[in-house]
Amino acid sequence: MNRKKEILVTAFALFSLFFGAGNLILPPQLGFKAGELWWVVALGFALSAVLIPILGILAHARLQGSMFDFANKVSPKFSLVYCFLVYAISIGLPSPRTASVTHEMAIAPLFNSSPLITSFIYFALVFVFVLNRSKILDVIGKLMTPAILLILVAIIGAVLFAEPFLFGEISIPNPLSHAIIEGYQTFDAIGAVVVGGVIIISINLKNSGNSYKYKKFLITRAGWIAGTALFLIYAGLILSGALMHGAFDEAISRTDLLRNMSFITLGNTGKIIFAILVALACFTTAVGIVTGTADFVKSRLSGSQNAYVITALIGCILGVVMGQLNVEYIIAVALPALMFIYPITIVLILLNVLPKKYIPREVFKSVVIATLVFSIPDFIGSIGYSGMEEFNDWIPLSNVRMGWVLPALITFIMTNGIYRLRTTN
Repeated sequence: MNRKKEILVTAFALFSLFFGAGNLILPPQLGFKAGELWWVVALGFALSAVLIPILGILAHARLQGSMFDFANKVSPKFSLVYCFLVYAISIGLPSPRTASVTHEMAIAPLFNSSPLITSFIYFALVFVFVLNRSKILDVIGKLMTPAILLILVAIIGAVLFAEPFLFGEISIPNPLSHAIIEGYQTFDAIGAVVVGGVIIISINLKNSGNSYKYKKFLITRAGWIAGTALFLIYAGLILSGALMHGAFDEAISRTDLLRNMSFITLGNTGKIIFAILVALACFTTAVGIVTGTADFVKSRLSGSQNAYVITALIGCILGVVMGQLNVEYIIAVALPALMFIYPITIVLILLNVLPKKYIPREVFKSVVIATLVFSIPDFIGSIGYSGMEEFNDWIPLSNVRMGWVLPALITFIMTNGIYRLRTTN
């Protein structure tokens, strides 16, 4: 395979592994509620659902290791706990959510079957793909992603050409911060550290004779192409949702909005085409998550293939069990976990893409600890505890659930200054 083709196939695979259940159902409702400020929520959503994940891929390209390497500078024990939490959250929430979305949006409208049957068949296929992981890049990059992109472009194009550019009222407070937090629900920053490892290992399997420099170039270039495609699709879905404000009731759910948009734009064949889109988009993400989790356990158990297979099997069984839950319920349950783990993940990604001279171990450790401490009030507030309001008065941005941002930035600047003073004297 020539260089340009390999970059494109890898970029397609990255896009497809990122683009799952949340990426489909979240953007249209953001636009639906944002009205003429659709472009503001598009930028906010892109910050947490495009820029940070792609930077995560670039960090993987630099590290050329597993997710364990992301937090190892804090301490090996911290990194192990962090990895455990991320993989537990990943196979417990976003992976099963892909099956739940597939059933609600693709299967239930066409067939009168139970969620259990859908989840069982779905994760049986996931298991087959995970066991044949050397073919993941080719199958997803060459076949599945082009199909996903074609259907998405058809839906977005039909809305943009058919609907007048008129917008409804803005019904969300703080559109920018709301969109950033909504971007958490894609799990894409977490996906970057999980799926990035899958891509690195798959590239190494296919390019064992190539240099580190070539592998880094390949994943970096593919990452930016995938990121650009993600941003354009998100912006298109958000704008499409904004233009559909007059067609549906304000209380319409995320899944119903996207489903009805596809039926309106694609006509009588919309149900089948939309079912294919949802199934493909969700399936590729589930494959990436289960593969990444199995890879991690295998790496911690001396490369044991049995550990890889057993972990993949457990992940798929958990997916079948959790896949019975309602999509909106899974999203609600996921929020507290995300408010805790997402800030740490974002900071780890940013620290790992910075030039090494700015992230000595002392700086790295201090920034992560500050982020962890100041994300706790946001986490506690997200589970419904009302005693955290007093913190909102003295921690900037806490009122929009981002109280960790300024403390992490200040800690980074101060610890860098102290480190440089100490090393120059």
